[in-house]
Amino acid sequence: MRTQDKLPLIVIVGPTAVGKTSVSIELAEHLDGEIVSADSRLLYRGMDIGTAKPTTEEKRDVPHHLIDMAEPDETWSLAVYQRNAYRVIDEVHARGKLPILVGGTGQYVRAIIEGWQIPPQAPDYGLREALNHWAEEIGAEAFHRRLETLDGEAAKKIDYRNVRRVVRAMEVILRTGERFSELRRKQECPYQPIILGISRPREELYQRIDQRIEQMLEAGLVEEVSDLLEGGYAPDLPTMSAIGYGEIIQFLKGEISYDEAVTLIKRNTRIFVRRQANWFKPDDPRIHWFDVDDEMLSRMELTVRSVLNELS
Repeated sequence: MRTQDKLPLIVIVGPTAVGKTSVSIELAEHLDGEIVSADSRLLYRGMDIGTAKPTTEEKRDVPHHLIDMAEPDETWSLAVYQRNAYRVIDEVHARGKLPILVGGTGQYVRAIIEGWQIPPQAPDYGLREALNHWAEEIGAEAFHRRLETLDGEAAKKIDYRNVRRVVRAMEVILRTGERFSELRRKQECPYQPIILGISRPREELYQRIDQRIEQMLEAGLVEEVSDLLEGGYAPDLPTMSAIGYGEIIQFLKGEISYDEAVTLIKRNTRIFVRRQANWFKPDDPRIHWFDVDDEMLSRMELTVRSVLNELS
């Protein structure tokens, strides 16, 4: 398909707490757009405060999609996300609106804009159980190092704390004999992506992260986690290991103090931000990067309209 024949897809990327939500809403209002979430944590109902989910008012101002799609004990694979994202993007276009893909989950964004053909590898539950036992025996970091020896590229993009994903990568490698990172074949993206990146100085970003975490705690993050546990969701669910939830669970179980939990959340979020940089690189020629200032939104809108004019 020729580039000029493809429908446009605005993509807004950047690290956690950089300001993607507010910018995307304003841009959607200016461009008659609808927002499609590319944030894995926003998929789950009942996990609102710790994920900085858009407010009811924000979602009322601009339609949002792929938020609150599953219960915390359900698992949305990358393939399921990609399939639903394509469906929603096509529906937004069918309404004559402009889809705006927004999020910090790098593999979600890349799966869409690079047209990943995700391998239909059926799960091997016996092997998966054995790998989980191995991870428990040697610890998450040591287990992650085993993946690194087999597939350094995959290990670089998977946080060692996300044991479920490390296990999945190891499972695919051991079953197929191929590197997990090489199994995601690419095909042509069905859309013409216009990628906008938002950046802030690192120290300013860290200050915003700390401020956001304090606001989450004031808004009732501890109570939210407690309610999830009381609602029957097991503390060892993959969703409950997300940053903010795992640390508060440790506090509620008496394993660490409240202050230690807060410190861990801040530290782990900063580590996560550094990992996000592997997905959204400053030298990626596909990304139009914008430093945050009073004119940023105007410059972003001008860039989008300019590219849209070229495509029309």
